[in-house]
Amino acid sequence: MIIKLPDTTTRQITATLLQAQDNYSMATGRVLTLLVVAAASDDVDSILLSVRDATQEHPARVLVMLLGDSDEPTKLDAECILTADAGASEMVVMHLHGELTQNLDSVVTPLILPDTPIAAWWPTTAPANPAEAPLGNIAQRRITNARRNVSGNALLRLSNGYSEGDSDMMWSRITPWRGIVASAVDRHQGEDITAVHISGPVDNPSVDIAAGWLASCLGVDVTRSPGPSASEIIENVPITELRLTYDRGDIVVSVMDEHSVRVSVPGSPDSYVAMTARTDAECLAEELRHLDPDTAYANALDGISHVHVV
Repeated sequence: MIIKLPDTTTRQITATLLQAQDNYSMATGRVLTLLVVAAASDDVDSILLSVRDATQEHPARVLVMLLGDSDEPTKLDAECILTADAGASEMVVMHLHGELTQNLDSVVTPLILPDTPIAAWWPTTAPANPAEAPLGNIAQRRITNARRNVSGNALLRLSNGYSEGDSDMMWSRITPWRGIVASAVDRHQGEDITAVHISGPVDNPSVDIAAGWLASCLGVDVTRSPGPSASEIIENVPITELRLTYDRGDIVVSVMDEHSVRVSVPGSPDSYVAMTARTDAECLAEELRHLDPDTAYANALDGISHVHVV
């Protein structure tokens, strides 16, 4: 069910949500408030689909702010998306015009669920310092997406602007891969790693954060290379190959195709592990499972200073 509210107010939106709960016997067991900020020109349908899929696992009140032109007359148009159209959540999509685009915290404050955690997600362009942004300063968890806003200093901005509670989907995008690597390394506990080399697309920050994670966990410098040519890159697979050098041989984790990884360990036959590229919805769902500070992500950002690009 979609209720359209043109040229409306937050008071009218609140009244509409309460009336819908009464009229349609909607459950009110929302576990968090999720704030989503995007430009009106972004792929809004894709963003809403990711939110709906992710919040199947985390029933939430989702407040989506689509920013229009700040020079337009000030106006708020809204859509309340409820019941089956919103999955397990209730969603309010707000089209903000004029001065409202500069006062996001004032817009959402009357709509936030009381006594529940607040998470903020920027699916495309994010502020340089999320914790100091108008919405970030009221959220316990702040989720960005560097893959959708890649620039030469994206990781530097994330590292310099980091505060407890920050995370980026480039990190959750490689969770299955990190599990495969950790399992391979566990088979050689007690042996020293003398060198680490990782390769992947030059414009994919997941490769860089993976390198930082390895540097922080293993206590060694990591070499990062661009990987294969553009024509050979496997779509949506961040890391092409990882090579961990030990005195008696190398552990090599290499991507075979979009669905499998080969793990080569000295003294054992090669093994093949299923691994598929993660969607934004899967990454967002993972980020929402843990609303406490992600110390592993923070350590990985710190470890980037020990990564050498060749």
